[in-house]
Amino acid sequence: MKKKERASEIYARLAKRYPSPKPALTWATPWELLVATALSAQCTDERVNKVTPVFFERWPEIEDAANAEVTDIEEVVRSTGFFRNKAKNIKAAALRVMTEYDGTVPQTMAELITLGGVARKTASIVLSNAFGVNEGIAVDTHVKRLAFRMGLTTKTDPIPIEKDLMPLYPREQWGDINHYLVFYGREVCPARKPKCDICELNDICPKKGVK
Repeated sequence: MKKKERASEIYARLAKRYPSPKPALTWATPWELLVATALSAQCTDERVNKVTPVFFERWPEIEDAANAEVTDIEEVVRSTGFFRNKAKNIKAAALRVMTEYDGTVPQTMAELITLGGVARKTASIVLSNAFGVNEGIAVDTHVKRLAFRMGLTTKTDPIPIEKDLMPLYPREQWGDINHYLVFYGREVCPARKPKCDICELNDICPKKGVK
């Protein structure tokens, strides 16, 4: 099976498994999704979903976060890990949104990646889920692992992996394939013990059993 055919079959099978894909993070506005995604780095979605209600109760608007003391943000997000850097970036992002984008989260990749701590992965997640715009495929550890195991890339860094994946899927599928690979990576194809015996992709996986 050629790579593009395999990519299409992966999408078709996982679309049946996950008919309504959406982020596991809890959010209601583009800003809330941006903050939640920033906090999710090196942290579980479950933990982030416990922190964000406290965060947005204290700083409900972007302007509130822009005016907050970094040390106060640090205390609220401490349990998500790397809290000093995350707090600094969230405040910086809020300030830039207020000063450069009239208090509204921008809707392009080029603009989003100018915000504090926002790289292509976070920008892609916000664009796809909050605005219905696909400018890239978010590559996290699950997408990276499954893309390699399924023979869709030989690269090891997120941006080259994204460049390999984008031509394999129509633009309108870029957001969903991220969700599919993340969910499947958590449930069936984890890093340490892939469940090849129950894997729905086992027959088309060129690296089944690879850790």
